[in-house]
Amino acid sequence: MFRVINFTFLLRYVAIAATGLSILAYVGAERFLQSELPIVRLLTVAPWVVLLVVLVLTTNVTSRFIWKVLKSFNSSLYPDLNGSWEGEITLENGIRIPARAIIRQNLIEAQIDLHTETSKSVSLETTPVIDAGQYKLYYTYRSAPSNVGWSSYTGSTILDVRNSAKKADGPLELSGFYYTDRKTNGRINLRQFSKDTDTDVSFY
Repeated sequence: MFRVINFTFLLRYVAIAATGLSILAYVGAERFLQSELPIVRLLTVAPWVVLLVVLVLTTNVTSRFIWKVLKSFNSSLYPDLNGSWEGEITLENGIRIPARAIIRQNLIEAQIDLHTETSKSVSLETTPVIDAGQYKLYYTYRSAPSNVGWSSYTGSTILDVRNSAKKADGPLELSGFYYTDRKTNGRINLRQFSKDTDTDVSFY
């Protein structure tokens, strides 16, 4: 099992990219101004280049574009989960509850907002991983019931990520068993119906 993003390598790549871009910016400025610049100027350029690289990696729009480009070269890359999802939660007594979710994912992190008719859940920890060649999403959350008389609780699940109907171009699906600190369990099933992350999926 390994995380999709290896932060050690990511930091190395950011450092290398920032250094390379800083040198290019320095050389470009020299040629544009047609004069030699003090080498100390390079130190004033570097922080801005680092800031730009970090913003590109952590902003959803740019990271999704990078993800899409990389995916076109490597089809086995972890899928882009950004979008709106709908499905159901099956309780341990067999009752099924409609559920909807928004997933926001960039190259650094992923967040899930899960809504049902009786509660809203927010991510505490969401980790995309590849385990034995299978895409999975480790998800820990805190759920707040709509009834103010009920206390909030935490839960966790390991969601399998797959294409529906086993088609490469089919909509993505998430499914897995969940467990909570209230000693309850059940199953979550969601299917992506839109790539839009601004859809209102709340029930109340």
